[in-house]
Amino acid sequence: MSYPEPTVGAVIFNPDDKILLCKSHKWGDKYIIPGGHIELGEKMEEALRREILEETGLEIYDINLISIKESVYNETFHEEKHFIFIDYICRTDSTSVILNDEAEEYVWVDLNEADNYELGGFIKPLLDELKNGQGSDFKTEVFYGY
Repeated sequence: MSYPEPTVGAVIFNPDDKILLCKSHKWGDKYIIPGGHIELGEKMEEALRREILEETGLEIYDINLISIKESVYNETFHEEKHFIFIDYICRTDSTSVILNDEAEEYVWVDLNEADNYELGGFIKPLLDELKNGQGSDFKTEVFYGY
């Protein structure tokens, strides 16, 4: 692909207020948040719900945009790509995860304990922003149909 790839990701909180981290071979066997590509004609939140269900088997709700980041040919990803990461915070009512082939294992961890895991990509700064409350002030609306 010769242009940026828009992707969505989710910091998912379960009923115990723990977040889901998935260990992925695509990110050097480090822990990341689940997510994936937005398909042509698909709205961002629709893509998020679809990707999370495909990768984890989880249904999500209370979806809020928290971060937009860019990665241009980052060596920590297994391919040379230009990504636009659109990340959300959300909730699930389950702790039962069914992984697809994009991750090898998962953990539910307290947000303050996430640093105890080897985090991939930009996940550490994203979670640090959440811990410091910076993500809570990120307010935006997404307009469709323009």
